Amino acid sequence: MGIFSFLKDVGEKLGIGSEDEAPPADDLKKSVEDLGLEAEGLDVKVEGDTVKVAGTAPSSSIREKIILALGNVTGVASVDEEIEVETKEPDAVFYEVKKGDTLWAISEANYGKGKGGEYNRIFEANKPMLKHPDKIYPGQVLRIPPL
Repeated sequence: MGIFSFLKDVGEKLGIGSEDEAPPADDLKKSVEDLGLEAEGLDVKVEGDTVKVAGTAPSSSIREKIILALGNVTGVASVDEEIEVETKEPDAVFYEVKKGDTLWAISEANYGKGKGGEYNRIFEANKPMLKHPDKIYPGQVLRIPPL
């Protein structure tokens, strides 16, 4: 549980609101549900550019994906979460994509030289938010699961 920071001016654009404002809570919650990220009693609130979320996720990985799905949205600068977890898993590291990054390079930077081929592990850990391994952008925050 904690507060996670994101770049406010990058990410998916939801709804028709201003890029300076976080989308309405209902739009954010629907986006999470549309991704198939289910959590019991999911409660989403928006206060300025901060999204507050609570509920119970079935696993640590779903909890992390919910945080990223809410934070990688234009207008959201932080996610303050209080999501309980039914099944604990090793925590992933969050990584902010930089200009010129590829999943291969991110894999080598996080897993070690010669481990670029593990990029698919990062891609799979970020589904369904990522649709293709070449479709990442600067400022996006990704989950880097442990090997």
